[in-house]
Amino acid sequence: MNTVNKDTLNIKAPAKINLTLDVIGRLPNGYHELKMIMQTISIYDELTVSLVPHTTSQALITLNMDKELPDKIPSEKNLVYKAAMLMKKKFNIVMDFNICLNKNIPSAAGLAGGSSDCAATFIAINQLCRLGLSKEELCKLGVTLGADVPYCIRKGTMLSEGIGEILTPITPLATTWLVLIKPNISISTAYVYQNLDIAKLKIHPNTDRMIKAIEENDIFCIASCLCNVLETVTIPKHSIIEDIKTFLKESGASGALMSGSGPTVFGIFTDEKKADIAYRRALNCQQYKGYDILLCHTI
Repeated sequence: MNTVNKDTLNIKAPAKINLTLDVIGRLPNGYHELKMIMQTISIYDELTVSLVPHTTSQALITLNMDKELPDKIPSEKNLVYKAAMLMKKKFNIVMDFNICLNKNIPSAAGLAGGSSDCAATFIAINQLCRLGLSKEELCKLGVTLGADVPYCIRKGTMLSEGIGEILTPITPLATTWLVLIKPNISISTAYVYQNLDIAKLKIHPNTDRMIKAIEENDIFCIASCLCNVLETVTIPKHSIIEDIKTFLKESGASGALMSGSGPTVFGIFTDEKKADIAYRRALNCQQYKGYDILLCHTI
């Protein structure tokens, strides 16, 4: 839940996973055409956005974070800062912004942490400044900063197409327990897509079957339909991803999959108790020391 007073708003920015991810083709502009089912999960970054009086000759946006990002990008290149500046310029907002970001979502993980923070910034400024923008209007602004931003504004269980900006709500997935493991490796999204050979893909997600399984709340069918074609690039280069999938399934997961372009792998469980046992087993696994290991559920 978001909390707000006259000048400050506290807002949660949830992560996402991909239940399916298919690459249909390549568009004339070089972007890949996608078809995927995305799902919000109960891991959140937290933003506090405050309006402050404008007292200098330059527009001020102050961004403070509780953790330094792995790539150490400067504040002005952070999507939160870019979203705030875009809103400030587009709507001639006189007040300045002070933004504090507490990171709980692992960075560069395939969980859309940066995009969700960006989406939360749009939502917060829209509310604080009483701009009255609809979700559709916010999505049009959001896609200019990232293909996942519109989904992170909408949230929930969605069929995502195009470059990620064409969103169709589907039946919300019932609360489903997950264990996430992010290994200590870095995977470039650009590298993954550049090295994906669409013509050689032998397996594609059965999107229609996944949608039906979600509608029927059939956890075993959902697990069997998990599919991400980007694994054809990441697993040959990083075998640890396949190792984690095997570990999660051997620990009681009905299925396991890499989210986005990786490297995070999630296991899907029939109940909280099984997920908790697998979570504790992962925490105690010497091989996974220093990895991000998270117990959560769909929302």
